[in-house]
Amino acid sequence: MNDAIDVSDKTKFAMPVRNLISLIASVGVGIWAYFGVIERLNRIETNNILMQADLIKNTEFRIKWPRGDLGSLPADAEQFMLIEHLSGEFDKLLNNIETGKAPFDQQQALTLKFYEKRIEGLEGKVEILKDNVADLKAHNGD
Repeated sequence: MNDAIDVSDKTKFAMPVRNLISLIASVGVGIWAYFGVIERLNRIETNNILMQADLIKNTEFRIKWPRGDLGSLPADAEQFMLIEHLSGEFDKLLNNIETGKAPFDQQQALTLKFYEKRIEGLEGKVEILKDNVADLKAHNGD
């Protein structure tokens, strides 16, 4: 008894068309599901890479901004300029008072009390600006 099956390129077998169609449909659904999973993994990986890049930039910003490495706000620069200006005005006024070269107007005699009021006003403004700058620095974590 010879039970061996000879298989070659000329071997024929019969299969119902219904089974052939279901086999092709199953393979198609399997391929579709495989590529769907691959596409989903690619999307998740891309989102992860983008979030990593954003996280690195955020960490760099969070560290460098309070130190002033990335610049400062325009409001900070304006306040610093105002402080410098008021400080210069205060120094000029103090120098004029100490040297006796205080401006003198014939219609209005400037006295020491007038200068004291102006100096106190300027000192108050300088203190307010210093407090604002200190608050900004404390807020920025300096």
